[in-house]
Amino acid sequence: MCNDYRLEVNLASIAEDFADLKIRLDMPEGRPNIEARADIKITDTAPIVRFSAAGRGSGELVQRRWSWPGPTGKPVYNFRSEGRAFTEGRCLILADGFYEFTTPQDPKKKRKDKWLFTKVGEPLFCIAGIWRQGPGGAEAFTMLTMEPGPDIVPYHDRQIVLLERHDWADWLDPGIASKDILRALPAGSLTVEQVG
Repeated sequence: MCNDYRLEVNLASIAEDFADLKIRLDMPEGRPNIEARADIKITDTAPIVRFSAAGRGSGELVQRRWSWPGPTGKPVYNFRSEGRAFTEGRCLILADGFYEFTTPQDPKKKRKDKWLFTKVGEPLFCIAGIWRQGPGGAEAFTMLTMEPGPDIVPYHDRQIVLLERHDWADWLDPGIASKDILRALPAGSLTVEQVG
């Protein structure tokens, strides 16, 4: 399951993509310093867009920790979406690529093979997530997962939920049923390349 993703798109491009969709980005904590990163890993701080009190058509761009401590102390970085409504705490996790890892094809290789997935024709995409306040008041986010779509099946038995661009505003709106938004992308939506 996804424990590493990428964001190399700058803030101006992010703001432009949201403006094209008529989603105003508020930055209540000031303009975040979003540096290009090839690897964002569990417990790293990364940008998300969450529901804004301004209502539909707006979102708050903030930076939060990826994962919160679970009941056993292990980080909760992925969260199953099936059978849940998610009526609060929805967020969009900004990415331009994500990684899956498989058993090495070369039996002499000790590390797993690393595969980079990107969305065809979209330099920026959003992963469906939820955020919450954890122990001590710190806020954190996690990625939602689902059964794998056709582009992921050869690599993993689950996948993160990738949202179509036209669903970004709906995901931020807790009044829209999550079952109408959370679905696998059609075959051919993702490109994949081995990177390690």
